[in-house]
Amino acid sequence: MAQLPRRALSLLIRGYQRGISPGLPPSCRFTPSCSQYALEAVTRYGALKGTWLAARRLVRCHPFHPGGFDPVP
Repeated sequence: MAQLPRRALSLLIRGYQRGISPGLPPSCRFTPSCSQYALEAVTRYGALKGTWLAARRLVRCHPFHPGGFDPVP
């Protein structure tokens, strides 16, 4: 039962990666991409902390940030 939120978020992220993202131009400034980062964070740390890490990353993903390599801690 504790795995349910983690699995649900993972399915949502994978759905975005496979269904929505291919139709958008590549715009992420980071490696790995923000959606891949979110998937790894949720998988590694669970729904709550993984979502927090992903949200922090998304806030940094804008044209004025240099981007670069930014792995999940």
